Amino acid sequence: MIINKTPALLDFEKELAPIVGRIDQLQNDPDAGSVQEVSDEMMRLEKQQQSELRKLYRNLDSWNCCKVARHPDRPHTKDYIEEIFTDFTELHGDRMYADDKALIGGMARFDDVPVMVIGHQKGRGTEGRIACNWGMPHPEGYRKALRLLRIAERFKLPVISFIDTPGAFCGVGAEERGMSHAIGVNLAALATLQTRIIAVVIGEGGSGGALAIGVCDELLMFENSIYSVISPEGCASILWKSGNGTAEQAANALQMRARDLHKRDLVDKIIPEAIGGAHRNPDLAAKNLADALRSSLKNLFSQQLETCLAKRTKKLREYGVFSERRS
Repeated sequence: MIINKTPALLDFEKELAPIVGRIDQLQNDPDAGSVQEVSDEMMRLEKQQQSELRKLYRNLDSWNCCKVARHPDRPHTKDYIEEIFTDFTELHGDRMYADDKALIGGMARFDDVPVMVIGHQKGRGTEGRIACNWGMPHPEGYRKALRLLRIAERFKLPVISFIDTPGAFCGVGAEERGMSHAIGVNLAALATLQTRIIAVVIGEGGSGGALAIGVCDELLMFENSIYSVISPEGCASILWKSGNGTAEQAANALQMRARDLHKRDLVDKIIPEAIGGAHRNPDLAAKNLADALRSSLKNLFSQQLETCLAKRTKKLREYGVFSERRS
């Protein structure tokens, strides 16, 4: 797992800058003092940093939660695959056009159980992000996912999908190659796929680009992840004709945090993160993810497949159902 000991500070975390700066100084300055003095001050600073983070993250609003979900150091699909799965064999291409690096997948073992893993990949560093198109798949990415889903169905492999995308790529080429059709086919396939499916929102889940691998039996979300029909910026540009100026207002209106969705029974489980986000302790995030997957798989395998499919259908039919009250 990639561990960044001094992650980039978000704008609402800027008050931590002096503490982080002093910690970096102590770590890199050989003349900072004796070993005991440095150790004591490091311990004091770490406690101070944890205390400040608790205050900042105690009741994180949707807009700041969105920033945490998008943090460049946040663990990605490949990080979790390397950490909690074994014998991962990546499968490439949609057998029609190309291999989309924004959506990866293949067969692996989880606790020695064969599974099919699928997930968005944002890439790391400039070259990696360009290669992965910042986690925005083209139609061939979703067609690759469909191919892997059908393999999983054929061999009765449970599917574990990791959602982390701002949305499907909306370029001209993607539209020409049938983006809406690719997403629609995946939604229909997942709704009736004859195997068990777990989806996990590990960062941001945006619109149909997320849902195209997100229809499932159990939906899990990291506590600082987001899941929404549209990005706050996109919502703001449609409703108020202003992208950045009213994005914060849009984020709060969308109620896209894990806790908001869990209250509405749209999310089955919330996976805890370290104080300050998964990027501050990726190993803990991976451990908590593994525990949550273990619990979900145990629950799904305790039920007949027909029962899982019936519950999946019921869950899908209840999305969007509401009752109107007159005051």
